[in-house]
Amino acid sequence: MVEPLYRAEGQQVAYHLRYSWTAWPAGSLWRSLPIDDLLSTLAPRWEQDGLRVLERLISPDKIQATFSTRPDVAPTALARLAKGRLQHAMREADRTFQGFSRKVSVRCVGRNRAKDVQAYIARQVEKEHFADSRFEAMMRQFTVLCPSVNLALPDSSTHGRYWYNLHVVLVVAERYRIVDPHRLGTIRDRCFQIANKKGHRIAVLSVMPDHLHMALRGNRDESPQDIALAFQNNLAFALGQMRIWSDGYYVGTLGEYDMQAIRQNRS
Repeated sequence: MVEPLYRAEGQQVAYHLRYSWTAWPAGSLWRSLPIDDLLSTLAPRWEQDGLRVLERLISPDKIQATFSTRPDVAPTALARLAKGRLQHAMREADRTFQGFSRKVSVRCVGRNRAKDVQAYIARQVEKEHFADSRFEAMMRQFTVLCPSVNLALPDSSTHGRYWYNLHVVLVVAERYRIVDPHRLGTIRDRCFQIANKKGHRIAVLSVMPDHLHMALRGNRDESPQDIALAFQNNLAFALGQMRIWSDGYYVGTLGEYDMQAIRQNRS
């Protein structure tokens, strides 16, 4: 086993992670339950779990909440913690409550919408304005768009539907510029190999001389932290087990809706 060069400890992480969670009752509705009060009571416990409630909407047939999370929280963990704690509190308040349905919905909410982020990544070479037109033409081969990966469609399981879409950015250590086409090609190709191995699907990738961007559909059992570290370590290994990346990364959720759309729907 090769010792990983990058671990969660000591990383300088920038993140913006928002998820909309929806649950439905298994049987009887909850009109008599003080759900707003229960959500407020649970807030400190969810904070300890790495979740923070931002918005909530309670209707007769479903509960919706928007959570921000730490990077070490996977979507399946969010679904389990949100449902488990709230279901327990609701049963404590009313023993006749039959619990939630097995189905659940977890949808990423972005600071920007998915299509805008994907377009931004696809334009990386263009917006860099390289002085040498030949180098710019060479760099275009390291931006890859995958139209078959539709981030608007959910991943479905027996337990619900997930829209788990992330924007991941890695930066080369000390902003050193990689200009060797072979090394840039290795990074590009290995990104897709890592994604396939880990159960992710890359929608668009741009490898630049001093950083890379990816928009991807993540494996819902993997946290954003797991995903970023896997790319850091496996790409470092592919380039000779070198500490090529800065000890940090950016990761943000992206989806069909941004927070403004969520808040307008709540009002």
